[in-house]
Amino acid sequence: MSIRKHGVLWLVAALALSLPGIGHAAGSLDQANEQARRVVLQAMQERLIPGLQVAVVKDDELVLSEAYGLANVENRVPATAKTLFPLNSATKPFTGVAMMQLAEAGRVSLDAPISRYLDDLPPPWQAIRVRQLLAHTSGLPEIVDQPGPTAGSTEAAMWKGVKQQPMEAPIGEMFAYNQTNYGLLAQIIAKQALMPYERYLAERQFSVANMPLTTFGDSYDPVPNAATIYSYFPRRTLAPNDANRLSRWVYDIPYSLQAGGGIQTTADELAAWLIALSKGRLINAASRQSMWTPEKLNSGANGAWSAGWPVLASTPRRQVAGIGGNRAAFIVYPDDRLAVIVLTNLVGGNPERFIPQIAELYRALPTPPAP
Repeated sequence: MSIRKHGVLWLVAALALSLPGIGHAAGSLDQANEQARRVVLQAMQERLIPGLQVAVVKDDELVLSEAYGLANVENRVPATAKTLFPLNSATKPFTGVAMMQLAEAGRVSLDAPISRYLDDLPPPWQAIRVRQLLAHTSGLPEIVDQPGPTAGSTEAAMWKGVKQQPMEAPIGEMFAYNQTNYGLLAQIIAKQALMPYERYLAERQFSVANMPLTTFGDSYDPVPNAATIYSYFPRRTLAPNDANRLSRWVYDIPYSLQAGGGIQTTADELAAWLIALSKGRLINAASRQSMWTPEKLNSGANGAWSAGWPVLASTPRRQVAGIGGNRAAFIVYPDDRLAVIVLTNLVGGNPERFIPQIAELYRALPTPPAP
């Protein structure tokens, strides 16, 4: 029997047996939670996800928090509420909040050219505005296309290489996702906050939101209680089961790119951060509204992102998100005062695809007026 059955399906199937089937719209919070558990377990079984955390925030309260499956398959280590999962690109909303904090403090203008804050920029880069880095409308070339530390090069060489590349597009002309934007944002944060990016987040966000376990790291860092990351992607070997076997996934987040993908956290601590954001403990309401407004392209059309957040929908109900590594996601529904978080350890788990099904169970619940 393969490891994919013993390591994944046995636990999910056992848990699923204890829950009733999915019904129609929930009539109470208990029913919504019960049905959400069923959705999660069904998704784990269908997608062969080894381990997972889910958290739901409704009306600024944590109303569901669960952990299922295995954080490490080969050693049968269960996923718990304290298991750390990498956010990968779902780190970018934290960087967006950091920039809004600095803007509130008068240390950064989102409309300023980045040359106001950074030296040694190639001439074509100098007129890019800070907000265009946040929204991936800068037109910059992609730094991860340059040879990095795991390819026998260095981070310094990565930056030297990308600065020699031509622009991918005129500034503000189109949305083009890349990591160069967030490497530069980390440099701006460090310079204007007078401290390293990771320290700024620890002091101004993690501490404020009560996130004692949250840290930074990748596959090469020995992070305590971190989930092992897996995939079913072919490794292009001659093994007869190459296209259909569970393998460890190694991912590299260079230090200078942590602002785009370096956070490791739990669903509960991410929920605490979202509650702090909603309650105005991180930024004020006007900044939050601005942060979630799509960036305009030169044509006047909305871009796909706002300041650090993918904008999934602007009308009739807003949806903004953090999505990372094809394995971690959270979607915020501001008009419903709702957020759903799912963190997994499977590349290809893509929880953003089943989070909306969970959200529908809670959107039917009555929402008290905002204070």
